[in-house]
Amino acid sequence: MCEYLCATKKRAIAHKVLKFKLFITIFFIAVFAVPLISVAHGEEDHQHEHPAAQHQEPIAHHAPATDDGKFNAKKVILDHISDSHEWHFFSYPSSDGYKHAALPLPCIFYNSKNGFSFFLFNALHHGAVDGYSLNAEHKIGRTDGEGFYDLSITKNVFAMMLSSILLIWLFRTAAKGYTTRPNQAPTGLQNLMEVLVSFVRDEAAKPFLGKKTDKYLPYLLTVFFFIWINNMLGLLPGGANVTGNIAVTTTLALFTFILILTGSRKHYWMHILNPPGIPLGVKIILVPVEILGIITKPFALLIRLFANMTAGHLIVLSFLSMIFIFGQMSPIAGGGISIFSVAFSTFIYLLEMLVCALQAYIFTMLSAVFISEAIVEHTHSEEHH
Repeated sequence: MCEYLCATKKRAIAHKVLKFKLFITIFFIAVFAVPLISVAHGEEDHQHEHPAAQHQEPIAHHAPATDDGKFNAKKVILDHISDSHEWHFFSYPSSDGYKHAALPLPCIFYNSKNGFSFFLFNALHHGAVDGYSLNAEHKIGRTDGEGFYDLSITKNVFAMMLSSILLIWLFRTAAKGYTTRPNQAPTGLQNLMEVLVSFVRDEAAKPFLGKKTDKYLPYLLTVFFFIWINNMLGLLPGGANVTGNIAVTTTLALFTFILILTGSRKHYWMHILNPPGIPLGVKIILVPVEILGIITKPFALLIRLFANMTAGHLIVLSFLSMIFIFGQMSPIAGGGISIFSVAFSTFIYLLEMLVCALQAYIFTMLSAVFISEAIVEHTHSEEHH
């Protein structure tokens, strides 16, 4: 009985420690991902305009899906998968043009001449603000043509903050069950989270990391749930395409890359710089390839996640856009193609729900594999099998 109580107590303490580590990991992922995404977004938006542009008239709001009165599928799709300074939900026609149901987000810019500027994005719809304005392409630029840093809370950044809060709430709620209902079988959310955590630990981490599993499990769990939740939220109508942003996947891959480097052992570098049992002539070719492999591993992680999630959004939106494209030709054609478009879109949408979990699992498993290659010591006999 005493042994059982001690084991239960140790389990509760372990869950508290795991919860703290998960919180710290989530915090640093959110903190480091925010500036990377924002600065990358700002660099693309630097515009070099004539100073006279400061006195330009406010940009008129036109139908976002039209171009000369015709449906513009390219613009609709790119606007959906791209990041922006406002969270746009839908547009509707009115007597004075199209109205937009959107949530304006905080703009935070830094310029060496004027310092920091803070304002909501919708303020730019009425003209220039602190030397920043919208051009004809709805991009933000300086009216004096100077460069600037964009540290804004964009749609993807805001979505990551929401998903991080949701993720912390899920784990805190599940962990609370072990203290409020000790020595009892888990139920509800606690039961679901325990099954998922056990799955990641037993299927993605333990087979590769062995005794080092507990050390890296908080990171692997955080990555798995962070990617999965953002993937699922991105499927909601009007949702942000967070994992379809190359800056987000790059940040996640960099975390894995850092863990690979910081946890690497001597044998890892010796196998790269001086592979045992390999002729010298082959080493000259093999060593540069092995060194390149250090970079290609995180690169494969970021490209796989980015490409798969972006492709799913593109396919669904492309099928739905066919309804409007054929509808412009003929209402009958639009109605006819809608049957097939909706059917295929629904099939791909349901498939994407599976892909969301699958991509999170693959990223987590490959991270565990790459980390294990650097930290796990191999015996001499293992090296030749």
